[in-house]
Amino acid sequence: MSELKKTPLYERHKELGAKMGEFAGWELPLWYSSIIEEHNAVRNVVGVFDVSHMGELFVQGKDAQKFVNYLITNNVERIPNSRIVYTPMCNENGGILDDFLAYKFNKEKIMLVVNASNTQKDYEWVKSQSSSFNVDVINKSDEYCQIAFQGPKSQDQLQKHLKDIDLDGIEYYSFEVLQLEGEEVILSRTGYTGEDGFELYLSPTIAVKVWDRLIQLAKEVDGKPCGLGSRDTLRFEPKMLLYGKDMDENTTPLEAGLRWTVDFNKEFIGKEALLEQKEEGIKRKLVGMEIHDKMPVRHGYEIFKDNEKIGFVTSGVKSPTLGKNLALGYVSKEFSKSGTIVSIKARNKLLEAEVVKTPFYKGSVKSTK
Repeated sequence: MSELKKTPLYERHKELGAKMGEFAGWELPLWYSSIIEEHNAVRNVVGVFDVSHMGELFVQGKDAQKFVNYLITNNVERIPNSRIVYTPMCNENGGILDDFLAYKFNKEKIMLVVNASNTQKDYEWVKSQSSSFNVDVINKSDEYCQIAFQGPKSQDQLQKHLKDIDLDGIEYYSFEVLQLEGEEVILSRTGYTGEDGFELYLSPTIAVKVWDRLIQLAKEVDGKPCGLGSRDTLRFEPKMLLYGKDMDENTTPLEAGLRWTVDFNKEFIGKEALLEQKEEGIKRKLVGMEIHDKMPVRHGYEIFKDNEKIGFVTSGVKSPTLGKNLALGYVSKEFSKSGTIVSIKARNKLLEAEVVKTPFYKGSVKSTK
């Protein structure tokens, strides 16, 4: 077993009494007080997350925009500088290699913020595809810490710390580069919670100082430091997908409900396979389900209709906000309509579930979609 990686905020997490655990090769806080308390803090006021395990890959050079546009299904050419797109990146078969945010500094510099478990795999893939483009692909993940400041009171509280910038001017899915503690910091209005919020990409040398200040600002309004446990329940309710659970190389953006992220008017890796799937029609679809039982359901549980297996659960959560037992899962297309009653096999019991509309929850996020 290789030793788990630690973020520069590791000692702070220990001091704050975090219950630590392993995630994607990192030792990270699972929770500090409780998942429910931290979840509710983000829904009602503000929560602070250490997400320094995420990867930052930079594509730089004359063909940066052209190359990234070829890599991803969404369109980075259509957005102005200082804007961000959410996008899958597919293989030739249309399977999702990863989903991430692409930050467009300009036509010659784009940052890809990738999932921690995929950082090395993505870096190698992006590099391997770049040979016929005039670009450099640089993995700068070790040069950045990332702190997420999330919740309906995030802007008011963060504004107290960042007096030189008007946060109203940073729209959802846009970013600014600013000076903080003598260092360059990337500040974006993004997040993985369904609430309004910001993410800061900063040097490890100032991470502890900034973290301490953000914790202090959160506590002023009864906010809290938050761990991976609440990050999962928070992302689930607004149906923000988790790579490795809700999608992977065996699922396509069309099956995962991400058709809106695919621009068929440009060339990209996997386009032909996705066009074919679009014309034939998808055979299965990711749906939301409400379970009419108290027993929780987990990733991998099988879904049945009239004793016939029709799919599997990808994520299951007892929703802290809605008080309902909910799940996401892939089912055969003909059973994907809202109101369809299905059964989920949990241990040796069949639980009744109903296909429902998603997202399950809409929060304070300033959506532009």
